[in-house]
Amino acid sequence: MSRPAEISRSTLRRRQELAAGGTSDLFGAVDNGAAEQVAAALEGLPEQRRREIGVELTAWFKQRGRDTWWSQGTGTALAVAVVGCLPTAAQAAAILGRSSVNPHGRRAAELVRAVAQDRGVDWLVDLALRMAARFGQDSWVGRWHFVATLLHAEGAAPPTDDRSVQLWLTAVDSPDRFHRGQPAPVVDRLRDDPFLAAMLPRLFEVDGIGTQMMFIAAHQNWNDPGPPAVPAALARLATEGVVDRAMLLDGAIGRLLRGDRPAALRAFTTLLDQLAPTTAEVTARTTDYLRLLTDAPAPVATMAQKALRKLPEVELESLLEMSRQVLLRPDKALVKAQLSWLDRLARQHRDRAGQIAEVIAVAAGHPAIELRERAVALAARHGVDPATGDGAPARTRPRGDDLPPPPALAPAAEPVTELDELVEEVAALLGTPYQGAPLERVLDGLVRLTATDGARVRAALDPVIERRHWSWAGEHRWDPLCLCETVVEVLKSAGVRRPDRRRDRWEKLLASIRRSGPAAPELLATDPRVPPVHRLLRARLAEIGARLDTPGHPGLVAAPTATNGLLDPLALLERLAALGDREPGYWDLTQALLRLPAGTDQTIHDKAAALGTPAGQRFAAWLRDGGLPQPVMRARTLTRDPRRSDRHWEYAYLPAERVTVELHPPDGHVDRYGLLTAPATHLVGDHYGWVHLWPSLLPGHRGVVTAYALPLVAAAADMDQRDGTTVLPLLAEAGGPGGVALDLAVAYGLGARHAPDRVATVDALLALAAAGDLDATGTGAQLGTLAARQLVKLTRVVEPLRDAAQAGAPLTVWRLLAATLPAVLTAPTPTRGIGDLLTLAAETATATGVRIEVPGLADVAGRGGSSRLVTEARRLHRALQEA
Repeated sequence: MSRPAEISRSTLRRRQELAAGGTSDLFGAVDNGAAEQVAAALEGLPEQRRREIGVELTAWFKQRGRDTWWSQGTGTALAVAVVGCLPTAAQAAAILGRSSVNPHGRRAAELVRAVAQDRGVDWLVDLALRMAARFGQDSWVGRWHFVATLLHAEGAAPPTDDRSVQLWLTAVDSPDRFHRGQPAPVVDRLRDDPFLAAMLPRLFEVDGIGTQMMFIAAHQNWNDPGPPAVPAALARLATEGVVDRAMLLDGAIGRLLRGDRPAALRAFTTLLDQLAPTTAEVTARTTDYLRLLTDAPAPVATMAQKALRKLPEVELESLLEMSRQVLLRPDKALVKAQLSWLDRLARQHRDRAGQIAEVIAVAAGHPAIELRERAVALAARHGVDPATGDGAPARTRPRGDDLPPPPALAPAAEPVTELDELVEEVAALLGTPYQGAPLERVLDGLVRLTATDGARVRAALDPVIERRHWSWAGEHRWDPLCLCETVVEVLKSAGVRRPDRRRDRWEKLLASIRRSGPAAPELLATDPRVPPVHRLLRARLAEIGARLDTPGHPGLVAAPTATNGLLDPLALLERLAALGDREPGYWDLTQALLRLPAGTDQTIHDKAAALGTPAGQRFAAWLRDGGLPQPVMRARTLTRDPRRSDRHWEYAYLPAERVTVELHPPDGHVDRYGLLTAPATHLVGDHYGWVHLWPSLLPGHRGVVTAYALPLVAAAADMDQRDGTTVLPLLAEAGGPGGVALDLAVAYGLGARHAPDRVATVDALLALAAAGDLDATGTGAQLGTLAARQLVKLTRVVEPLRDAAQAGAPLTVWRLLAATLPAVLTAPTPTRGIGDLLTLAAETATATGVRIEVPGLADVAGRGGSSRLVTEARRLHRALQEA
């Protein structure tokens, strides 16, 4: 039996079922994507019956839920049923407008139009526009093909909102139909597109669409995509007269003037290159080109500069006015070309050479020393002394840094005393767990409130924990730094009797806490790579969870009184007095003592001893012994062990060499908690945001915490990892000497791969310099050693150091560079980036007027030749001779 006969009988059966009130066969055909069968079943059906089916169809669609994906086949069948049964465009759009419904482009539109014609529907344009109004960023291009086909067939104009324009352009790149298996060239697709006239002006108005224009390639071949096709196609259509050339020129220039992301602007500079504006066209738009020269990003300004320089004549007054701004831009190539242009104009217009030279002298204040020198030479050539000539900025020579004083230490927030506030803080904490002050405040509030009404706290926290913690509170056993699960277990311990808790890793941790105490104060044994301060944090968290069922507890004695983690000794004394005969947690008191500032007076010691409690005696003994001393630090070079790479995957990705720091207690000190005994080690992990808590745990031991965190900071430079330096600004707020650990951390941070990490390093450098806590010479010496040994890339260092100098620390930067240069100048292998480093050194040396001897500089400056290295060495050597 032939297939058409089978289809005919099945269609007849569906019609009979529909007429009799049944819809299962129809909905089954929709589920199967049989759009033609759906259309055939509805053909000739009375309107009243269609509307009845429409009610059932809407209920059936809702029952399927939002998770159902209506792909090309099922989406097309659904569109046919919707248009064939629902009474209005609004009701139809409520279904077809969903992002999960994806009709099969033109095919679906043609079937829908046939069904609508059979039914006498006159609202297809309204439906298409309603669907277009619901386009989102995840809308499939097939939805645009469906809407566009309906609108074009009905003779309606297309929607021109931003998303519709983006989808139209996507449709140009992804046509719905092909010719002989291959898409037509982009220029042909645009030429034949019925909506080109309406959409083209909007290409110059939709933000970011230039990036999409550049993505559409000339060839549909991933191996050889060819150049961007849209700019070339538009230029060709302008040549053919299909589109208005003046509109393209004005649109592209207007877009460049309004600005956008640099990647998006490339499409419009490319379009202008393809159009190749004539002299007359550029002359008519000279004012716009001059504005681009002064305000646009460097690639756009360069394009405008080249176009203007080709003109035989430019109105000189306007050009000179704009040049004053151009010559102070940071873009060296742009400024250099502008100086050359002004030099040429001064030779052409001898009668106005003095006026032009005054403008050239503006560049004598440029940050780049080579541009300053060129400006001085050109201005002098045309009769103006930049030091006294009109138009030249006054040149000052600051002798030191100009940094604001460090802000006063901010007090910690008031403790949490209300349950609603605790719930809000827990919700925020679970979103950003790596914040010291919020965590301490949550833990303190949890202890306070659980001690008074644990069941109520449990009932309030359960929904928040279940809703917020799932995304980050897994066990993460591979990561020795992760404390996500531990924090969640502490929160879950509120109001829960211990026997009711399941036995798991948390119970094992609690058992270890019970075993440790005054008789066995050593920290919990964990992964040997984990620093002792992290073990201290884990132990304290477990202890808090184990003691949450203690009634009447007034809070944690270790809660800091300052935002950087410091604890006022008087506040600790008051907390211990409030406890009376009750003892604080062992690790809580340990943390409190570690947060005390150095130099507490004798009065506090006497009052602590007078408490007559074990905690008071321990407090007094800590003050009497001077607290935790500063350790002995030694830099040590670690090498990757190739024998471990096969057994431990992380070792395969470690650098061949890395300089880290090992800690030793001073002679005669018993390192009771192991905090001062830390070998130089590699430290890796996915959750090292917890490192942000470390500075607040030892706020008076900046060098110790820096030594712990140094492997992660170094990884931002030698492993190109992200966020490794974000701990540095927190360390800048801590107290105590930084030592060689801080020198190395800043040096590694300056060479970080990612810009945000370098910015964080500059922030820390400026804060440390303002407080007088940065050893610029020590940091520079470490940077020079790392660069000479190829452990950091010198090409990354210049930008953050220039930013620091411009932010008010030129003397600090100059001292750092003077200590860096000897090692890189004498390195056996030439170091990339040394030329730029010498340039910055000359700039800061000249700006400060401070003379510092740089060993090896004179030898390099005395070499023959005109290489960049020798040229910049001579410039710095000359600047030092003049200082």
